[in-house]
Amino acid sequence: MRSWKMNRLMTLLISLLITMAASAQDAEMADVMRANGKINVVVAVLATIFIGLIVFLIYLDRRVKKLEKESKG
Repeated sequence: MRSWKMNRLMTLLISLLITMAASAQDAEMADVMRANGKINVVVAVLATIFIGLIVFLIYLDRRVKKLEKESKG
């Protein structure tokens, strides 16, 4: 059951990343930021946010597992 939830979450995150990448290719703003050299900052901020979300979800999953074990015992 837990792996099903994790697979669903990963599928959601991957689909969001693909959607964002596809929409960024068509935007003129991306060309302007690339010309100004600020696209690296945008990518770094987005990567930091996604890494933070993944770390938080892992932390939350561990806490829930711990609480489930305590409630069973």
